[in-house]
Amino acid sequence: MKDPKDDAPMSREWHYFPDLPLANPSIFQWPPDPRFLLGWLRRNWLTLSERVMILVLAMVLWLVAYPSLETAQTFAFGWVFQTWAVNMGMMITIAGGLHWYFYMRRGQGKRLKFDPREQARNNRLWQFSNQVHDNMFWSLTSGVAQLTAFQVGVMWLMANGYAPVITLAESPVWFVVWLMLLPVWSAFHFYWVHRLLHVPVLYKHVHSLHHRNVNIGPWSGLSMHPVEHLLYLTTLLVHVVVASHPVHLIFHVIYQGPGAAMTHTGYEDLLIRDKRRLALGTFYHQLHHRYYECNYGNQEMPWDRWFGTFHDGTEAGRAATKARKRAMYGKV
Repeated sequence: MKDPKDDAPMSREWHYFPDLPLANPSIFQWPPDPRFLLGWLRRNWLTLSERVMILVLAMVLWLVAYPSLETAQTFAFGWVFQTWAVNMGMMITIAGGLHWYFYMRRGQGKRLKFDPREQARNNRLWQFSNQVHDNMFWSLTSGVAQLTAFQVGVMWLMANGYAPVITLAESPVWFVVWLMLLPVWSAFHFYWVHRLLHVPVLYKHVHSLHHRNVNIGPWSGLSMHPVEHLLYLTTLLVHVVVASHPVHLIFHVIYQGPGAAMTHTGYEDLLIRDKRRLALGTFYHQLHHRYYECNYGNQEMPWDRWFGTFHDGTEAGRAATKARKRAMYGKV
């Protein structure tokens, strides 16, 4: 793997890529390896990871920013607008902050950046002829609006007894277990919705908007067609049937919304003093944005490996993806 201090590109195609072929970090491996599972637990929940940061933010926002469940018992403009405003503020702060640091301030240059290119400008493919402005438009309009609508709907159901609600005091074990399972559920849901979005008619009219982002950036994560937002955010409906605390719902909202900006930075990790301090994007998903018909899920779930849609980053993986695209569309 390239030294993060080295800013020279590693190949004609990629500025940076991790060791290949890509390893299998999924917890769904047989036979189970206790050491691997403990390492997964430590990386994700016992260090300053993306998930821990989202959890802390979810708790703070539940205590000081979002309306209470008591307030949510009756639909009213005030608390709905309050929820939208918090989500809008988060999206601007997280996606905007990451874009400022990596692409405006250039806080770590191109170190650990997958694609060597800059974000597109003066290109009519994009609304406003600008990739970043286009991505901001879709993220901050349909993205934040639908994220808020799903959250408001689930909060109302919780508040009125139509969705099961737990407290930390009464169900501490389930609180922790469900929190750890939420990203796993999200990955499961994402894979199948994503496969659906690659059905040709949906891809052409809906998902292609997101896929204009071959060279992704923080604002790309939630930049989608409104129909895709609708399908993508149905993952939040799990809280209607699975007993949850409001913090679970808020964690899930951040993970799906502003959290998508973190996974779409276009960089693998945040470097501080040349040390990797925070995992961000993955080459796994970057390969999907480049080659389309592969890696529909993420590394948390093994579906791509099991169903023959995995691209391991090597030339063999590229050839297999190319053959699959030829079989699907009758052309490369």
